Amino acid sequence: MNSPVAVEVTYENMRFLIPHNPTNATLNKFIEELKKYGVTTILRVCEATYNTALVEKEGIHVLDWPFDDGTPPPNHIVDDWLSLVKIKFCEEPSCCIAVHCVAGLGRAPRGAFNSNQLLYLEKYHPKMRLRFKDSNGHRNNCCIQ
Repeated sequence: MNSPVAVEVTYENMRFLIPHNPTNATLNKFIEELKKYGVTTILRVCEATYNTALVEKEGIHVLDWPFDDGTPPPNHIVDDWLSLVKIKFCEEPSCCIAVHCVAGLGRAPRGAFNSNQLLYLEKYHPKMRLRFKDSNGHRNNCCIQ
């Protein structure tokens, strides 16, 4: 069975990867893909389907921030996400952060939103915590959801 192709999302100097969800059997190929994109951190928003030891051994940090499929993330995960993005792209401007769930639809969306998620996005007010200067001294203001 073929895995879906990873999707890279870029905004200014920030790069994100939405890969497929690996299993222990597909982990070596998954790690190759992460290294190809320069991923330094993985955010796993689903239940664990693979052992992180091999990934961590390659210098890629794995964070587990699971939340229910098809729902918007809880406020504490949004807050942690904004902090992570600000820190990572200030410290490592050329890095890439990977975010994955099980199918790539309900939590790490590939173009599929449900009504709960749409309502959340309609009511969302950007948190201006992502104001920072890039390596060239340019000010970046953005909202990442």
